[in-house]
Amino acid sequence: MQIARYYCPEAQTTYSLLPDCLASRFSGDLAAVEDVVAIVEASRSVEAAADALRPIEISLPSAVRWVRRRLIPVRAALLAIVTLLPQMFAGCSPTVWEARKVLGTMPALVALREVAAARLGALPPPLGFGPRVKPRRRRREHRQHKMGPDEPAREW
Repeated sequence: MQIARYYCPEAQTTYSLLPDCLASRFSGDLAAVEDVVAIVEASRSVEAAADALRPIEISLPSAVRWVRRRLIPVRAALLAIVTLLPQMFAGCSPTVWEARKVLGTMPALVALREVAAARLGALPPPLGFGPRVKPRRRRREHRQHKMGPDEPAREW
């Protein structure tokens, strides 16, 4: 789907109006992303779900990466919503199945976007419009020794 972008001359930036059914920063709609996460939640493992979802021409490791790219941000968004709205999701775990049960609707992520409309700027994609959840990078220790002659030994 093509999304129209507009230019604001005062702020000197562009913006777009994203329909509620589309996932932000993902191709496709929220219902498709939600279906992938629901299949993973019902499966015995991420690999089993990826194997069931993948087309024939894609290898299993590629399918697992594709599934995890959808699973991790949706779980982060669901955890944020369950934390932000404890009165609505009291005693619920942050899963798609629980959100469907509480909201009483099948495309739960679209309904959650309406419920959390005031906080969409802080929620991670694909549900909200906030910054992407970035994995922590481990510091790379300097394993390489310095070039040149050894330093003189210290005398104690």
